[in-house]
Amino acid sequence: MSVTQTGLKGAARSVCVGWRDMVSQIRDAAELSSQLHGIDGKGYGAYKSISGKYRVGDFILCIDYVQGDPYAAPSKLRVQLDMETAGFPLDIYGNIDRKVGLEDYLLRAFDWFISREVKGHRGSGKSGLIAVDSPGQEVIQRTGVKVSPSRVEVRLVAGLPARGRRVLGYQAEKMLLGELPRVAQGALFYSRLNADNLWRFVLNKENSAELRRELCRRKAVAFVADRAILPRRSGISEEPMSTAQAVPFESPPSLRTEIPLANGGSVSGMLIPEGVTLIVGGGYHGKSTLLDALDRGIYDHVPDDGRERVVTLPQAVKIRAEDGRQVTGVDISFFISDLPNSVDTTAFWTPSASGSTSQAANIMEALEMGAEVLLVDEDTSATNFMVRDMRMQKLVSSDREPITPFIDRVRQLYEEKGVSTVLVVGGSGDYFDVADTVIMMDHYRPVDVTRRARAIAKENPTGRVRESAARLGGVRHRYPDPKSIDPTRKGKVRIRDRGLTTVEFGSENIELDQVEQLVDVSQTRAVGQIIEYARKYLPECSIREALQRVEEDLDEQGLDIISPFSGHPGDFARPRMMEVAAALNRLRSLRLLQGR
Repeated sequence: MSVTQTGLKGAARSVCVGWRDMVSQIRDAAELSSQLHGIDGKGYGAYKSISGKYRVGDFILCIDYVQGDPYAAPSKLRVQLDMETAGFPLDIYGNIDRKVGLEDYLLRAFDWFISREVKGHRGSGKSGLIAVDSPGQEVIQRTGVKVSPSRVEVRLVAGLPARGRRVLGYQAEKMLLGELPRVAQGALFYSRLNADNLWRFVLNKENSAELRRELCRRKAVAFVADRAILPRRSGISEEPMSTAQAVPFESPPSLRTEIPLANGGSVSGMLIPEGVTLIVGGGYHGKSTLLDALDRGIYDHVPDDGRERVVTLPQAVKIRAEDGRQVTGVDISFFISDLPNSVDTTAFWTPSASGSTSQAANIMEALEMGAEVLLVDEDTSATNFMVRDMRMQKLVSSDREPITPFIDRVRQLYEEKGVSTVLVVGGSGDYFDVADTVIMMDHYRPVDVTRRARAIAKENPTGRVRESAARLGGVRHRYPDPKSIDPTRKGKVRIRDRGLTTVEFGSENIELDQVEQLVDVSQTRAVGQIIEYARKYLPECSIREALQRVEEDLDEQGLDIISPFSGHPGDFARPRMMEVAAALNRLRSLRLLQGR
């Protein structure tokens, strides 16, 4: 539809009027100071009067939401700086990878300056708090900092000071007009940051993302760089183990390749090809450590993390048994059929799955969402799902065993669907018969033992019989009933995280402690909101179609669109739709539309 010249002029006038209105609403810092002095000693509710926008030196301070109580969730603020003043060159955020890298770096810088400049506790409850959504070792798209050609914006929270429930106005002035501007001065000007460190951080993010894209071109599922440090500091820390303790990774010559980096130079390391790959070795030799690095390889990492050059295809999924989980209408017949009492496994439902049925459901749900690689550790798998040896086959005949074990399906997944598998196995050499590549971890160093494994398999036949040759066929897509996805509780929408592993969704708690590729509580926070956002695409769309549309919306409009707080979505990190689907599948109220 064409737009007339008159319409263009009218639109321009409207934009100009809107801009003048916005500017006229920005008050001076002196007015904020006067207000804070005036409400000193009054009831905490008096803080509501300071909501608005203020010019504080080079910055605009936006007080978007004021908490109702010093013990309540803290107030929501934004700090804005004109990009021309901030001085960041366009090419440092000129594509999505660099933009995400710059935003992540600035968020870390702001967090560091908070630790240096902010006094902290100033009274009751959260008084004196200034905080941003602090990142971990992964570099993930977040809402804490927003960079555009026009400005830089930081979203943060603050605990406005009080003694009991009385306003400490002069202390608030020190926070908002003293400490916060000093933090922003240190973190948001290109000229005041270490340019070498900043560029190194941003280009590291771009190099890792491009390295991951290179996997498709080389028909590979993962890459692990030489000299990578795979072990973590401890079971509760994702920081790298010290180089004095860790054994640096060194690729076996037969799997080593050299890959050019996007910004010059190259990196050598182990390329894991498509197909079925086994990771074998003795206990405590590094098998699970390697797999853990691969399942985190779907994310980019900060420089010097040790895993910054460990990358995996973006749709790689960690699969495990998950006793007790909800399963809703999943076709698991590829693995399990002919259950007693004529239970239908083409649309399997249970409120409490067993180890084998849960692992089968986890695989089929991943395939439904377009999984490219399955990452499996026998330590967290159901034994009867993984393999049945010859002796057990002779004792329990196939007509009495409803499970077709994974060993008889893993090659089909690759040959029929192009889905590769990387499997840690330490107790069953039967898998040698179906493997394309076998990597042995020996004192934390990988050795290519593929030829030796094939020779052993040939010399020592297992005698087991393949249990089924039925084709996988199409993966069933499910259509949720929107009425079963209800985020309300007592008439109000209630969606929030309960730490990394739980989403409170209306009257339900979605338990995600076995969904291992969620790595940040801000992702968990976003998962619940994305499920709510996706409801608008139901019931016309299947789960996958709805989440694909959400993905497109997030790509085009950003993560802000899922926030219930207009203008201040400061605490979300972007999850994959794979993990959003996993959460939806674990929503115990979920029901499917009949006949679809």
